[in-house]
Amino acid sequence: MRLIHMRNETLIIIAGVVLFMQLPLPLYWFILHPNTQAWRRHKRAAYLTAALTAWGFGAVFLFLMRQRLYAPADSLLRSLGGVALIFAEIYLFQRSAKGLGYKRLVGECELSGTGEIVDRGIYARLRNPRYAGSFLAIIGACLVGGTHWMWITAVIWAALMFAAILLEEREMRVRFGAAYNDYCQRVPRFFPRFSSSCLEACASVPRNRS
Repeated sequence: MRLIHMRNETLIIIAGVVLFMQLPLPLYWFILHPNTQAWRRHKRAAYLTAALTAWGFGAVFLFLMRQRLYAPADSLLRSLGGVALIFAEIYLFQRSAKGLGYKRLVGECELSGTGEIVDRGIYARLRNPRYAGSFLAIIGACLVGGTHWMWITAVIWAALMFAAILLEEREMRVRFGAAYNDYCQRVPRFFPRFSSSCLEACASVPRNRS
């Protein structure tokens, strides 16, 4: 019984940490992206305002909803699936940071008006690996420790996150013009495309016949 209690507590803590890290992201970008021109004169204030506001509201929301959001997963398979998605987010975050650098992940290029289109590494396969990972992490949190209230929160968060992504794309089109439009045509937002050569290679793998 004690082990079950410890397992349940651990799952709820994991879900809570994921929500605290991910839920504020849309608000953070809603503060920065529509006002990049004005924020460029006050970069430090921009970071502080966006981060404190977003994570402040996130912390208050999680505190007020703490009795409704969390319930440990009732099956081992569901728990393992959720944890796997959370680890997938960690992997995608590391690949994103390797491709862009940590400063770009928090909006340095938007606030400086500089930068380049990165189309190498994981960004040659996905335009938004960081946000794809965030979606996976939120689903993972819902699987390991979520009630129906957490799932409802996740759906609302996903809609807000997608709106924030559209704002980011609009800003990048202004900054990079036709080059970014070309990049968007070549590289999908979230789901990698498999080239015809890759599919042909998979199809040509010999199969064992019984």
